[in-house]
Amino acid sequence: MSDDGHQSAATTREVVQRYLDSDHGDTSAMAPDVVFRLMATGDEYRTPAGVQGLLEYFYHQAFDARAERTRLVVDAGTAVFEGFVVGRHTGEFAGVAATGKQVRIPLAVVYDVRDDAIVEGRVYVEIPAFLAQVGAGT
Repeated sequence: MSDDGHQSAATTREVVQRYLDSDHGDTSAMAPDVVFRLMATGDEYRTPAGVQGLLEYFYHQAFDARAERTRLVVDAGTAVFEGFVVGRHTGEFAGVAATGKQVRIPLAVVYDVRDDAIVEGRVYVEIPAFLAQVGAGT
C-alpha cells in the first residue's frame, strides 16, 4: 500500500478474494465506513452490518442463491466481479412476490479498495432478466 491509501493490484485482489471466498460472509474485508450502492435503484447500505443485512436479504430471503463468478478483473484499488445470481426466488424482490422459480440473473459488482479494505461496492443486477425469468415481464 502507498502512503495515500491506494492499493497495489495484488493487495486489491487479496482483499476482494478473501471477501468472495467467504460467500459474502466475511465483513472483516470491509472498511468501517463501507457503502454498497444498488445502481438500479440508488439504494445505499452503509457499514459492514448494513451491507451484511443487504446480502442476507438478497441471498437468503429474496432468493436461496449464491453468486457464481465468471470473471474477476483486478487493477490497483479496483476489482470488477462479473457473474450470476444462481438459485431459487423465495421472497419479494423488485416488486415480485416469491415464485419458487429457478433463476440465473446477470450480476456485476465494482469494488473500490483502500487501506486494505473494501470501501465501496457498486452493484449492478439485471432486473429485466430477473423479471423475464419469473414471468413478470417488464
